[in-house]
Amino acid sequence: MPGLLVLMGSGETSPTMVEVHRSAARRLRPGARAVLLDTPYAFQENAADISARARRYFARSVGLEVEVATGAAGAAGADWVFSGPGSPTYALDQWTAAPTAGDLRARVRARQGVTVLASAAACTAGLATVPVYEIYKVGAEPHWREGLDLLAALELRAVLIPHFDNAEGGTHDTRYCYLGERRLSRMERELPPGTAVLGIDEHTAVVIDLDAETVEVAGRGGLTVRRPGSQEVLPAGTHTGLGEVRRLAEGGRGTAGPAPRPATVSAPAQITLEETVRSCERRFQLATAAPDLAAAARAVLDLEAELVKWAADTEEDAGGVDEARELMRLLIARLAEVATTADLRALVEALLALRNDLRRQGRYEFADALRAAMLSGGVLVEDTPDGPRWTASR
Repeated sequence: MPGLLVLMGSGETSPTMVEVHRSAARRLRPGARAVLLDTPYAFQENAADISARARRYFARSVGLEVEVATGAAGAAGADWVFSGPGSPTYALDQWTAAPTAGDLRARVRARQGVTVLASAAACTAGLATVPVYEIYKVGAEPHWREGLDLLAALELRAVLIPHFDNAEGGTHDTRYCYLGERRLSRMERELPPGTAVLGIDEHTAVVIDLDAETVEVAGRGGLTVRRPGSQEVLPAGTHTGLGEVRRLAEGGRGTAGPAPRPATVSAPAQITLEETVRSCERRFQLATAAPDLAAAARAVLDLEAELVKWAADTEEDAGGVDEARELMRLLIARLAEVATTADLRALVEALLALRNDLRRQGRYEFADALRAAMLSGGVLVEDTPDGPRWTASR
């Protein structure tokens, strides 16, 4: 089996990471056993839904049939193991009380199998773990939890922090997995001497070939190697040796070295769902101000297409699909408000055609959301044996 360790900052089941997953999956043997460890989110009421969305994502976008393993022996003997969002500390408690922690360490030590850890699961890979829920959500004093220390097998004395460039806080600092500079600086002083911080930006992956000892950075951001008083950033597209990352983690300075080779897993950076949502909203606002209702309708339809692409995203950082769906309902309602009677007919007929397509595809949740949005904009849609019939209430 190939030896590959993939660490992701976020976006693990989004379009931005598809090429990274595909590249890893191509290394697997035919009939490989692929396992999803649901532990980080297993305590959530919607755990089954998260697993179902992840399985659909890997089957449709990556071509990988994945089984969900909740039991203690889930990682043992698997060719490919994935774990992602949720609570790092909950995952640690469960994994260390079972053989899973040892199984994960053994995979990396033996340089065997593809191991993909993202978001909360990636947090556990270092010698210490950020208890992000407890600090950011509950208000606990900044502290570390002992990690799985998978990186020790790579001779890396480090902690790993995903969501390194997070900017959701707006007016307050949520970088470094929601810690911010003040708390991270304080926590760094509590780490064992010689420990580095490896920060992985959102929608970014660090792919470590355990056999060749190479490191690739793919996606939108970079890998930051941070030591007290200094840091080096390896941007997306970087292809370097594991020895260079070790040297940086030990306090060495970056070297120019040979010209970088193209990364084998890199693809053109895709925009995130949040960026698409804002773009569609700006296009809509400009179109209705013109007014150009056809262009406004196209903005709504483009937003709906993005909702389909991102529907499998299990983490939904920065608002996610629910926020985008709410915006789509609002934009449709605004369309109905600004349309003239003549424009309204053409607009409603286009929206009804979209609703029919959604129903034929079995996407009834979106079809119902579209109907409700039209109603809030003053258009009542009734389904009859002869097809949908609509009336305007204004």
